Amino acid sequence: MILVMGGAGYIGSHTVKYLLAHGQSCVVADNLSCGHREAVDERAGFMLADLADKDSLRKVFETYPIEAVIHFAAFTYVGESVRDPKKYYRNNVAGTLNLLDAMLEHDVKKIVFSSTCATYGEPLYTPIDEQHAQNPINPYGRTKLMIEQIFRDYAKAYGLKYIALRYFNAAGCSADGSIGESHDPETHLIPLVLQAIQGKRPDIKVFGTDYDTPDGTCIRDYIHVEDLAQAHWQAVQKLDDYSGYLNLGTGVGTSVMEIIKAAEKVSGKTCSVTLAARREGDPAKLFADNKKAKQVLNWNPVYTSVEDIVKTAWTWENNRRF
Repeated sequence: MILVMGGAGYIGSHTVKYLLAHGQSCVVADNLSCGHREAVDERAGFMLADLADKDSLRKVFETYPIEAVIHFAAFTYVGESVRDPKKYYRNNVAGTLNLLDAMLEHDVKKIVFSSTCATYGEPLYTPIDEQHAQNPINPYGRTKLMIEQIFRDYAKAYGLKYIALRYFNAAGCSADGSIGESHDPETHLIPLVLQAIQGKRPDIKVFGTDYDTPDGTCIRDYIHVEDLAQAHWQAVQKLDDYSGYLNLGTGVGTSVMEIIKAAEKVSGKTCSVTLAARREGDPAKLFADNKKAKQVLNWNPVYTSVEDIVKTAWTWENNRRF
């Protein structure tokens, strides 16, 4: 059985759905501070637990025969991490240490970790491969890098087997429309654009139109959440043979304006756009070299078209349940 820590969140809930569809039993542990109980597939077990509460973590391991952990339970807002770094260091780093304590106490030594391309910081080159220097520029990225380093030390000292998956821009929603992206506040571009198209927001702000890119707007690598879910399942199965770090992205960069145009095409509606100044710390281009993940995991993203990704998000925005 797999413990999905933070499995009521966006990527976690999609991963639970994928695991169950592939015959894997799992239990979700979440404190529901950011996640949604409604997003957890009813076929999965569920326990209310918090990384800060060691007793609640122990209870999960005492209740279920856990063999491996997929760890999504982290705060993820870059701006908030700058304003309130203690929240991020306490939950993301100290909380992960609590989780590892509970794992080792119950002789569970396999973990797949939700890491991020934010550990790289300002890109020195693109596409970014796993050998790129890691120099995060915000507390959020630093917490994820610290956790990766902790895993490496625990592997040497305690025999931990781990894979840290460094995501680029998670996007899209379940193909059947049953679960989707629901953050408060929402910061991801695609749902913000779609909500602007629906009139739920007055406009979409485009921060910077003078970057060294074909249309002057930032380029990012948008990877569908179901492709991320697939990678987590394949990573769990690979833990006996490999420990280390893998990028998860499509390897293709898409600009902000290209996302807006794709959303307009999918919806058949026009998006109100407001041009604004650049945001500090936004690199012009950020996209992945994903060859290592393909090689190690035998992983291939199914969603290679941004338009197809936006279609799934549009379905969710028109039928959202939470």
